[in-house]
Amino acid sequence: MTFTNGAVVHELIVDIDDEARRIAYAVLGGSLEPTHHHASMQVFGDTESRSRFVWITDVTPDSLGEPIAEMVDQGIRVIKRTLDREAVLPR
Repeated sequence: MTFTNGAVVHELIVDIDDEARRIAYAVLGGSLEPTHHHASMQVFGDTESRSRFVWITDVTPDSLGEPIAEMVDQGIRVIKRTLDREAVLPR
């Protein structure tokens, strides 16, 4: 995956659980080269009309924490924008 800031990461899908609505993945290489990276994304149905999206990322070295957090924030904004747009499209 290539991010808008130019960072490139090579990801490995670790698990996809459709029933739990969860995906887990790891970054194995690219321009960031973390010593360790594991992340998961999961959707929880809080109510009939709303859901909660949880994205957890563990990374070392600590110096990659801030750059990865910025990329996660950017990803969250894109996901929200996409879902908001889909919610208002005529069916």
